[in-house]
Amino acid sequence: MYLFSSKMHKHTSLLLYFVGISILLHVIHGASIEEPGSLILGCGLDEGGAKDEDGRQWSPDNKFLATQNGSTTYKAAYQDPSLSSVVPYMSARIFTSETTYKFNVQPDKRYWLRLHFYPSLYGTFNPSDSYFSVAANGITLLSNFSASITCQALSQAYIDREYSLAPLNSDTLTLTFKPSDKQNGTFAFINGIQLIQMPELFDSASLVGFGDQTMDIKTLNLQTMFRLNVGGQYVSPAQDSDLSRMWYDDTPYLYGSSYGVTNEAKKDVLIDYQTMPKYIAPPTVYSTSRSMGTDKDVNMGYNLTWVFQVDPNSMYLVRLHFCDFYYSKVNEIVFNIFLNNNTAQAQADIIGWTGGKGMTTYQDYVVYVQDGEGDEQLWLALHPAPDSKPQFYDAILNGVEIFKLNDTDLSGPNPQPSDMLLEGESQETSFHTHKTYDKKAVIGGAAGGAAGFAFMAAICIAVYNKKKRVPGAVTQTSWLPIYGNSHTNGSKSTSGKSTTSANLTAMTQGLCRYFSLQEIKQATNSFDESNVIGVGGFGKVYKGVIDNGMLVAIKRSNPQSEQGVNEFQTEIEMLSKLRHKHLVSLIGFCEEDNEMCLVYDYMALGTFREHLYKGIKPLNILTWKQRLEICIGAARGLHYLHTGAKYTIIHRDVKTTNILLDENWNAKVSDFGLSKTGPDLNAGHVSTVVKGSFGYLDPEYFRRQQLTEKSDVYSFGVVLFEALCARPVLNPNLPKEQVSLAEWALLCNQKGTLEDIIDPNLKGTINPESLQKFVDTAEKCLSDHGADRPSMNDLLWNLEFALNLQENKDGSTHSATRTNDNEFEEIHLGDNEMANHYKNLSLGGQDELSQDATSSQGPTEIFSQLVSPKGR
Repeated sequence: MYLFSSKMHKHTSLLLYFVGISILLHVIHGASIEEPGSLILGCGLDEGGAKDEDGRQWSPDNKFLATQNGSTTYKAAYQDPSLSSVVPYMSARIFTSETTYKFNVQPDKRYWLRLHFYPSLYGTFNPSDSYFSVAANGITLLSNFSASITCQALSQAYIDREYSLAPLNSDTLTLTFKPSDKQNGTFAFINGIQLIQMPELFDSASLVGFGDQTMDIKTLNLQTMFRLNVGGQYVSPAQDSDLSRMWYDDTPYLYGSSYGVTNEAKKDVLIDYQTMPKYIAPPTVYSTSRSMGTDKDVNMGYNLTWVFQVDPNSMYLVRLHFCDFYYSKVNEIVFNIFLNNNTAQAQADIIGWTGGKGMTTYQDYVVYVQDGEGDEQLWLALHPAPDSKPQFYDAILNGVEIFKLNDTDLSGPNPQPSDMLLEGESQETSFHTHKTYDKKAVIGGAAGGAAGFAFMAAICIAVYNKKKRVPGAVTQTSWLPIYGNSHTNGSKSTSGKSTTSANLTAMTQGLCRYFSLQEIKQATNSFDESNVIGVGGFGKVYKGVIDNGMLVAIKRSNPQSEQGVNEFQTEIEMLSKLRHKHLVSLIGFCEEDNEMCLVYDYMALGTFREHLYKGIKPLNILTWKQRLEICIGAARGLHYLHTGAKYTIIHRDVKTTNILLDENWNAKVSDFGLSKTGPDLNAGHVSTVVKGSFGYLDPEYFRRQQLTEKSDVYSFGVVLFEALCARPVLNPNLPKEQVSLAEWALLCNQKGTLEDIIDPNLKGTINPESLQKFVDTAEKCLSDHGADRPSMNDLLWNLEFALNLQENKDGSTHSATRTNDNEFEEIHLGDNEMANHYKNLSLGGQDELSQDATSSQGPTEIFSQLVSPKGR
């Protein structure tokens, strides 16, 4: 028995020895296999690496190169102000011949691969000469790719590409960069590489348009096209659920003026993932949403729609994230989901899927985008499902992810910059003569010098290529968004007061006040959300209290906003030197520790627009006299800008949301971030890239990119009709001819039916002569040619005359033609026209829409927003 035990002991010891050796060898072998999140390479970084703005450590890439021949490292010659971080974008590795990286991977795991490109001048290497392909273990990721053209077409300084690679069945990932052989002197480059092991996020998905068929996603490779936090704000990699993803605001992709409403879960609502992995999406995605609103009649009249530019002839996985943190019962909200005009999901009921309030879920759908004329878009639309007779006619969405699918080739053609964009950039560059760097070498500067043109560029591409699409051209192949209100995203200081604020402090000495960040936080109770009184492209606006009781409005820059230091500086430079009863007064500013804030007089009654559209503010309906007085006040402010300041100042963004009202209903013009000055305007205009808000934009300025003070006059003409009709300036849910308020009002006036579209609340209250004078003035403001429009001085006189006619009801002063001086002619409207009027109101913003027009069209036809049947 003892001998047997001894043998057993020896065998056991031997077994344990080999097991120990095996484990040791596995550990030694596994030491070179990158764990999730560990491989973040800054290409061309020195030994020791560097940290980015989020605090992530980027390591040098040289030890992963299979060969050092044919590659060199350089620093970028120019730092675009819109770069989110110096690391990894300001250093690059250049390849003049085919070169590979080799990474150890686990053969049965899926990996994120993220590639970062910043097309700048590197030594003698001009980014306009760079065309190359990238492949990962034979999977084509990019083909004849030009980062320079892509960034130029999208008005971005840099481009990031994210791929999800299916298990490779190999313990090595070979990443190959190859300069194109289609042109001479080409080269490849890369600024940053991330290779991160990821959990299995994908399974199978419903195939839209093919009955109950499904597609297996687990074996396919994916490219991230879009990732949106619907109804919420930007989510940085540090805020993501351990996968370092970026989630963007969905606003730029909303179609039409019907934006719905955004919602946020209360603090006492627990986001419950149940059995769903928490890495699917971070809690902040599920705690915000966008819905249609509470008005059944309005909701049944439109779709909540998003439009995405994609590569045609490809399959796309659309992942929709849902969490109802308000309702808790089945059949309270039921809606249909459409993808490219096909029903992806009938009678979607979030509570029915999840089982309760605050519980998360997601749904995957695969849709094929055809390769036909005008097929570069993917439409997502939601609409209430009346057949299920839900308690509330609404729809809701929390997040969207869109991935391109393929097993061997994820590449697409380079986007084609529009002629208008190229011309606009050229004019902007010539106007800003201090920019002496080579434009081609710094194509990324499009984001800094013409970022406000980004959304218009996308529209122009759609417009000019709608009837004859450029072969292989697409308008968006990036997962970075194109922002409709995009301007410059300036660099900020990491601590203390930056050179920007130092320069501004010196420049505005004695004109406005510098606030410390501590003062701003004290005024807003540390930016308490309960003090938020508005949200714009720059960021949130807070109500604050300074100096022991003085109420102020504090506009705080969103760190991820596409508006940035240029608009910040312009606003300060303009308003610190201007003081007028009808201009919002700038009290001071703060630029410290990555915060940019502007402090203004508090305008207690909000925007003009809020009082025109029923449902936005529960206030009394404005009378005709009040509307006239508000328009007159705004006109006086603009008249001062055009003639009273040292230089002519063109506002460039006149609209009802930029006309604010104080507690006494005095109108004040605000938001000077886009304003331009002309020392003498000897040339009659300023050549500049087009910026402004659609629906209000001067068509002559749009066609010629030549800005004059008459551009403000045109925009103000739209404001006048908006005040009269109390409807949005663009509403694509209406019939084609009614979409543009300016176009529709002119047409109705020509037909003599203008009274049909006037705000029903004004029924029987307008002196017809006052109305006639007002309408004539507005019509002249909308003349196709600026020379035919009145000056702001003439416009102001006409409005004051219209007010005089309204106040002198007997007409004795100005009129001898009226038959009954004591009675006004009524504007006859049917009993149900009030309901019809509000049924067609859209209360969303104005920075939207694709167009179907050419520059040869009439003054308002350029802005006709044709209602596409797609997704409806």
